Amino acid sequence: MATTTTPQHEQTTGNAQPVQNLSVYPAQAFRVTDGANQGDAIGPSDELELADTYMLAANAHRLRLALQITDETLSIGQGSEVGRDGARLHLDCAATFMTLDGSTLEALIIVETDDSDNIAACYMLPFAPLDEKQTYSLVNIDRQSPRTRLAEIACVAFTRGTHITMANGKQVLIEDLNVGDRVLTRDHGAREIRWIGQQTMRATGAFAPITIKEGVLNNAADLVVSPNHRIFIYQRNDRIKAGRAEVLVKARLLVNGVDVVQSDGGFVDYFQVLFDQHEIIYAEGIAAESMFVDKQAKTYLPSEVHAHLSGHAMSGERPRAIDITDGMLDSANAVELLRAASRG
Repeated sequence: MATTTTPQHEQTTGNAQPVQNLSVYPAQAFRVTDGANQGDAIGPSDELELADTYMLAANAHRLRLALQITDETLSIGQGSEVGRDGARLHLDCAATFMTLDGSTLEALIIVETDDSDNIAACYMLPFAPLDEKQTYSLVNIDRQSPRTRLAEIACVAFTRGTHITMANGKQVLIEDLNVGDRVLTRDHGAREIRWIGQQTMRATGAFAPITIKEGVLNNAADLVVSPNHRIFIYQRNDRIKAGRAEVLVKARLLVNGVDVVQSDGGFVDYFQVLFDQHEIIYAEGIAAESMFVDKQAKTYLPSEVHAHLSGHAMSGERPRAIDITDGMLDSANAVELLRAASRG
């Protein structure tokens, strides 16, 4: 995922959700080297040909695309490194590529349109790192699930083996939880679980889990979560200049390669826990968020789940803790800074 060049808080305007920063390649950085569209850049699905082989341009850089969600509309948010502020975006398709060794890689194709709904630019969001020396053969084009695939990136999840604190104080493995179980929440005491999601994914790129090692944030054991899962920190001293004592920090912003690491490779079992509203619960003894149902996450939930959720859960209410966004923390010293802030 990308980092911003200047510190900024996520902002909300009207019914819009806060900006989500996506780390994308401009289409021109990924071109066909062999096939029907030889020489052409990656583009929308109706221009793609299966079996075309692509390569990443030498020295290509991923850039930050600020994604704003308003009702059902996607657009470019303020501060984006690519595109025009306010321009509409269309999630065109999820493309699957195969390398020479038989491994596969998925990427979202995102189209920016102008005021006349003509294509202004295309971007590619790969779900795993690309190698400029590797060739990628297009093997599948999925026009049905790009919104769901994008939601999966943002979805917060714990991994198999994580201990959750129950209302009675017991520590229960997340895979042993059931709908209706009462979990201890920081702000509302005992709350019943309304839905539990589970999926097994390739642990690569945007889906590679983050491990916060035992004791780093006073956690009782290693805490392993999805990259965008947010950890709750209460600052006794505002060391990070957030302007608020209660902050939420994405796990990926804490990665320093030493005591907070990202593990790429193999598969990972992710579990999502949903309550009537967004809650702060306790995992391995430290505070972390439950699943937050925003407009994007709704596409990830089974349709039958909606009927069981209260209006409050689906209202998009955000926690009072401020979200620490990309660029506000230097990952090299983020953990030490947050530890010092929590001690006062």
